[in-house]
Amino acid sequence: MGEPFATGQVSIAAPPAEIYKLVSDPTIMVEFAEEVVRASWLGGAHGPAVGARFKGHNRNGWRRWVTTCRITDAEPGRNFAFEVRTPFMVPISRWEYDIRPGDGGCTVVENCWLRVPMWFRPIANFITGQPDRAGTNNANIATTLGRLKAHLERA
Repeated sequence: MGEPFATGQVSIAAPPAEIYKLVSDPTIMVEFAEEVVRASWLGGAHGPAVGARFKGHNRNGWRRWVTTCRITDAEPGRNFAFEVRTPFMVPISRWEYDIRPGDGGCTVVENCWLRVPMWFRPIANFITGQPDRAGTNNANIATTLGRLKAHLERA
């Protein structure tokens, strides 16, 4: 799969099960994410399972776009990953959360792999309003993980 396109990590003083419960539910993660503003399960899915799908509604300023995602990995307390798809091509990216238990909490690593073909990148840049997708994703990952940490440690 190669090196991630964007990555970040944070130490959180919370048990793996609590962290997994949040990162594996896109309807909850919208509270912490920067571009995703709404998510809903598709096809009768009600929770994280390999093959389950969900729809994400994204926003950057006046720009809006919708993606359909399919869960590829769902190991409670350890790992959650999904592929992002658009109406134009499948898949365009992969997002993954690794939860690594340690003393007094966990390290959470969030990775993103971009799979958009080179010819589609100018179109994606226009749709999302982000010509520096790597920089944007790295910043958004840091924001998301920071919000996740604050929420879990406040609880």
